[in-house]
Amino acid sequence: MWGGRTGALLRVSGLWPAGVLGRRPLSCNAASLAGRNSPQCWNCGGPGGPMREHGFFCPQCRALQPPDPTRDYFSLMDCNRAFRVDTAKLQTRYQELQRLVHPDFFSQRSQTEKDFSEKHSTLVNDAYKTLLAPLSRGLYLLKLHGLEIPEGTDDEMDRQFLMEIMEINEKLAEAQSEAAMKEIESIVRAKQKELTDNVSRAFEQDTGRQGSYLLVLAATNSKKETGRRDILLSSEQYDLEKAKEMLTKMRYFSNIEEKIKLKKIPL
Repeated sequence: MWGGRTGALLRVSGLWPAGVLGRRPLSCNAASLAGRNSPQCWNCGGPGGPMREHGFFCPQCRALQPPDPTRDYFSLMDCNRAFRVDTAKLQTRYQELQRLVHPDFFSQRSQTEKDFSEKHSTLVNDAYKTLLAPLSRGLYLLKLHGLEIPEGTDDEMDRQFLMEIMEINEKLAEAQSEAAMKEIESIVRAKQKELTDNVSRAFEQDTGRQGSYLLVLAATNSKKETGRRDILLSSEQYDLEKAKEMLTKMRYFSNIEEKIKLKKIPL
């Protein structure tokens, strides 16, 4: 995203802001090249770093290598680091990776490779599940931005929203017919879609402001531009806080969705 002359200028000048570099969209290949110091293959001693096939196998002896701790879920699943994800592409990538690293394909290999296979497969499963659902994807993306939503955030939510959640829970508790359940499901589904769209816009605005911030930073350090830079940073933080607020609300509705599923299960 910020390659070429602008990226070079920022790096050489030492002006690349802390925290922004880690949030730029990364492809799988770009991420697999970053942060590695060409680790040696545990089996043959050859270079097992950036050149290893798919980021998993030693190019010399084809031994499965350990998971790369610097690789995030977006990188692993070959997605840009963004809230909008192509779920069809995500599923294809998941199936491709499981064909490479699933433990069933390593039953006749060394114990070391069996252990690595288990770790890789678990990591792929976790990445797929996290990025597939909007709520978990948003929470993970927020975490990559350095923000998390702690448990017990009722005091931070507006009273009107909490009253709305309470009313829906009461309706769910009193619902005795299939029609009543469907009505509640419809309400929750509509709320989740609205919140998902709002979260997406917040993250997209944040990404746009990052670009504007870097251009201003690269252009000049004048007092006027410094003030503009501070405004952009403040706006960026506001976008992330809005995303955090929407994701918190989504989590409330997700809890209601789980209650609906439980109520549908016959005793």
